[in-house]
Order: sequence, then C-alpha cells, then structure tokens
Amino acid sequence: MNLNVDFNKLLTVTFTLFAVIDIVGSVPILISLKQKMGGINEFKATLISGGLMILFMFIGEAFLGILGLDISAFAVGGSIVIFILGLEMVLGLEFFKGDMDIKAATVVPIAFPLIAGSGTLTTIMSLRGSNYGETVLLIAILINLAIVYGVLKSLGPIARLLGPAGLIAVRKFFGVILLAIAVKIFATNAPGLIKPPVKQEAKIQSVK
Repeated sequence: MNLNVDFNKLLTVTFTLFAVIDIVGSVPILISLKQKMGGINEFKATLISGGLMILFMFIGEAFLGILGLDISAFAVGGSIVIFILGLEMVLGLEFFKGDMDIKAATVVPIAFPLIAGSGTLTTIMSLRGSNYGETVLLIAILINLAIVYGVLKSLGPIARLLGPAGLIAVRKFFGVILLAIAVKIFATNAPGLIKPPVKQEAKIQSVK
C-alpha cells in the first residue's frame, strides 16, 4: 500500500463517497427509524457499515477475478450505477428499492443498505479501479465513517437546522455532483475495454 497521499485525490474520493452514502439525504428516514425503534446504536451501525466497505475494498478484486472480470470493467459498470444514483437524487425517483425491516434495527436497514449499500460498495470498487490508490480510498472511507457517526449522533439538530426544503436542496446538489463524477469514471475506463480489431495481414505474418 502506497503511503503517499495526494490531497486533491483524497478530497475527490472523500467527496464522492460522501455524495454516494448521502447520509444527510437519509436524515428523514433515519429520524423516522429512530422514533419507531426507540433509538439507534450509532457506534454499531458505523462499525458494521465501515467493516463492509473496507472488506469489499480489499477482497473485491479477488472476487471479480473469480467471475472473470477486471477492475476497468467493474469501474464502467459502477459508473452506470453511480449515474443512476445521481438521477435518483436529482429527479426524486427511486430505482433501487430495499427491504425496510424495522425489527432488524441497527444492522438492517441502517448499516446496510442505507449506509453501506450496493451503490456505496460499487463506488468503492469503481474508485479503486480509477487509480486513486488504496491509501487514499481507505482514508476517505474512515473520514466518511466519522461523518456518518457524527450525523447519527446529531439527527435531531440536523433536521431542525436544514428543514425539509434544505434537505431536498442538499440531496439535489450532491446528485448533480454524482452525475459528473460518473461521467468522468466512465470516460476514463471505457476506452481500455474497447480493443481494436487485429488486421488479417498481421495474423498472416505471425503465422509465418
């Protein structure tokens, strides 16, 4: 693992994960869950979601190898998911539907899929495939986990501060950022997946 950290890359990755996790946009849902469950174990939710992110970061590549895929292909696929997530946030639609089982409390649906959902895990693999580096990605994950924990501990004050209109505005803003990031990831990785056709003449020469 390279210990050199590029601040610009760290800022980009941290902001990207923050937008995908969308912990601020999830505040209304989290407040409702907290009221119905009588409370949330903030530390446990943060710990479980962080474990999923870090685990997927390190074993994701090996898992793809078993499936016969490479990082670039996954990055392109991930960029499409990120793009759809951005559309969700901007247009107010719901493409990804999850099981909201209140009785599962802290683990489901708070740790998964609200915090470390399929979009977050896919984004982590996409960012790793975009040459940001493991160190930068790991630090960005830890920063976002600290933010997640802080938000979970401050659900009441945040909701009062932003208000309904403020929450909608923040969600749409980060949605536009996600769309731009998705386009960038796609443009970076897609050309490497398209191999030029081998000329017939070159094949003949190789046979000789």
